[in-house]
Amino acid sequence: MATGQGTVTDEDIFAYQTTVWSRPEVAGFDELVDMSAVEHIAVQSTERVRELAALSAKMDQPSTVSKFAIVAPQDIAYGLGRMYEAYRELDASTTKHVEVFRRLEDALAYLGLEALP
Repeated sequence: MATGQGTVTDEDIFAYQTTVWSRPEVAGFDELVDMSAVEHIAVQSTERVRELAALSAKMDQPSTVSKFAIVAPQDIAYGLGRMYEAYRELDASTTKHVEVFRRLEDALAYLGLEALP
């Protein structure tokens, strides 16, 4: 689980992707990102969302299907999350199923969890 807070930039998101998901011990895990505490999103362009989706798909564990839940109660975070989800679905190499939710409870249910561990 990762949480965003304050202002989140595309550099922050790319750093998270490359730092966390390059570690072999997390390969194939389900993922939860909670954007509830984010006050501002500073993404340079929607093209960066497509680039992030392509990078993420390339980093997926090819032999393992996993889930990625994004909690995004704010409209801008929700919209960007849905855009990311669509780009991931269009990439044939992705093995991670992405869903975007407004509420944490719904994201936990999607991941098969009743509460956070």
